[in-house]
Amino acid sequence: MATHADPNKPLDGEMTENTPEQAQHNTVEQDQPEILAQQPEESSADLATELAQAQDKVSQYYDQLLRAKAEMENIRRRAEDDVSKARKFGTESFAESLIPVRDSLEAALAQTEQSTDVWKEGVETTLRQLNKAFERNSLKEVAPQAGDKFDPHLHQAISAVPSEFEEGAVAQLLQKGYTISDRVLRPALVMVSAPK
Repeated sequence: MATHADPNKPLDGEMTENTPEQAQHNTVEQDQPEILAQQPEESSADLATELAQAQDKVSQYYDQLLRAKAEMENIRRRAEDDVSKARKFGTESFAESLIPVRDSLEAALAQTEQSTDVWKEGVETTLRQLNKAFERNSLKEVAPQAGDKFDPHLHQAISAVPSEFEEGAVAQLLQKGYTISDRVLRPALVMVSAPK
């Protein structure tokens, strides 16, 4: 039985010459292990450099994080101290303003023989001192006049009475109210106008 031999395949014991394309292909295959051997060395050197740079950055960021954390802790402590001092000494200014008022009242009581006019003048002087103390500490009175619009944020209605004013207006002031820095300490007690 005859076999057909591949014309490109050399017969046993026959020497073959490589075509130029085959020779170039064989040379490339022989050179590749050297190229491949060089690439890992270069790649590992690049990776080592990148790793060192990344570790430096991580170290810097960690240092910055620790500093920021310490600064936040210091801010928190200072804020707590400020709040504590504000609670402890918040009334100090107001107390200093009231001391002269107390001194005046004690001086008035120490005078046993006074005329009513002198007594009244002393009380008026003391009241002026008290008003100045209120002003220095942003303490203001709330005293609506009859006919003013009722403000539920500043006034407290005790009852409604028939009056000449429109319904819901302040008919009569019973007791002054007070605010401190726009915060209500005590609402003004009022009677409001009811329909006749």
